[in-house]
Amino acid sequence: MTQTTLARSWISSANGHRDFPLQNLPLGIFSIGGSAPRSGVAIGDAIFDLEAGLAAGLFEGPAKVAVEASLGGALNAFFALGRSARVALRERLLELLVEGSTMRGKIEALGTRLLPLAADCQLHLPAKIGDYTDFYVGIEHAKNVGKLFRPDNPLLPNYKYVPIGYHGRASTIRPSGVEVRRPKGQTLPAGQTEPTFGPCSRLDYELELGIWIGQGNDMGDAIPVSEAGEHIAGFCLLNDWSARDIQAWEYQPLGPFLSKSFITSISPWVVTAEALEPFRRAQPARPEGDPQPLAYLLDTKDQASGALDIELEVLLLTEAMREQNLPAHRLGLSNSLNMYWTAAQLVAHHSVNGCQLQSGDLFGSGTLSGPDRSQLGSLLEITEGGKHPIELASGEVRKFLEDGDEIILRARCTREGHASIGFGECRGKVVAAR
Repeated sequence: MTQTTLARSWISSANGHRDFPLQNLPLGIFSIGGSAPRSGVAIGDAIFDLEAGLAAGLFEGPAKVAVEASLGGALNAFFALGRSARVALRERLLELLVEGSTMRGKIEALGTRLLPLAADCQLHLPAKIGDYTDFYVGIEHAKNVGKLFRPDNPLLPNYKYVPIGYHGRASTIRPSGVEVRRPKGQTLPAGQTEPTFGPCSRLDYELELGIWIGQGNDMGDAIPVSEAGEHIAGFCLLNDWSARDIQAWEYQPLGPFLSKSFITSISPWVVTAEALEPFRRAQPARPEGDPQPLAYLLDTKDQASGALDIELEVLLLTEAMREQNLPAHRLGLSNSLNMYWTAAQLVAHHSVNGCQLQSGDLFGSGTLSGPDRSQLGSLLEITEGGKHPIELASGEVRKFLEDGDEIILRARCTREGHASIGFGECRGKVVAAR
C-alpha cells in the first residue's frame, strides 16, 4: 500500500480536499458533544475515530499497538514509539480508506460512530506539551527585524553559526480557534524615561512552523544530526503572538518574556513526517561567504533532503470586513524553504549539551518571512514598525492588530504528479484586555 501518490479514497470528500486527502492522514485529538477527548485521523470532511476503529477490530499487529498508544486523550505515547509505529498505522489506514477497500462496508455500517463529521467535533491540543522552544531560523525575518534596530549590521555575529532559540511557555499553547486576550505589561512610551503599565498597543502575529518531537533522548546524551530526523513525529502551523511594545522594553538583556508567553496558537492536526516525504527538498545553498555549519550540525543526507517545501499563508479578517462580507486580506505568502537551518539541525543543536527532549515537546521555527515584500511573516516587518500602515478593502488601516481582528494561518504542499496536502487552519481572534 505504499504507492498512494494519486490514489483516491472511497470517502468522496477526501478526493481533491484542500488539506486532508488520502495522502495526508494527520493525527489529532477530538471530542464530540462534551465526550472525553480521543484520537483521530483527518480524512476529507470527516475524522476517523481510532478508538472506535480499535473496538471494531480494524487493527492488528503493529498498527494495533500504535492505536493503543494513541488512546487517553494525548499522542505522547504514540509519538514515543517512533517512525515504525507511524508507518504501520499509516499503511493500515491506507488499506481501510483507499478506493476499493474490502473493509468499506464494515466501516460504513458503523456510520458516524467511526467517521463523524469534523464540523461536529471539537479539536484539542494533540499532545501534553512538556516543553516549548521557539527558534529564530527564518533568516529573512531576522534580517528585516535587525535592520529596524541595527541598519548597518542587522544580523549578529552568531546567527550563521548557531540556531538561535529561547525557551517559551508551554502552559499557554492553545489550539486553533481559542481567543487571543490582549496582554497587559510594562512599556516605555516614546520620549519617556519611565515605563507605564497597561494593555499592549502593538500586538502582532508571527508565521511559524511547529515541529513535534517523537522519540526523546536521555539526559546527557546528544542526538546526532544524522539521526535527528528520526526524532521528529510531525509538523503543524504555529502563531507566536507577540506584544512588540512590551518586548521592546523587556527583552534586554535576556530576550522575550511576557511579550510572548500570553498565548501561542497552533493548528491541531499533526502532519506526519511520512506524509511530507514527497515535499522534501535539498536545504537551500548558503550565500557565498557564509560559514559552513560546524561538524555536529552538518550531515550530507540532511543537507540533500532535510528541507521542506511548504507554502505558508497569512490572512487578516477584521470586524468591519465581516460586516461588509469582504474576504480575508492576504498579509503574506511565504515558504518553509526560508529556514536557514533544517528541523534536524534544530533537534541536534537543542540536545548537544545533554538537554533531554521528550515526546510531545514542541519547537517553533521562528518567523518564516521570504525575501520579497509579499512574503513577510509579521506586521512588524510589513509596516516597518508601524511607519507604513497597510490599507484594507474595508477602508481600514492597520499598523498592528486591533480588538476583533482575526489572523488565519494556512499551509499547502504541492508537487507535480502528487496529491496536494494541507495542515488545516490556525486561527486566533483578538479580544480586549481584561
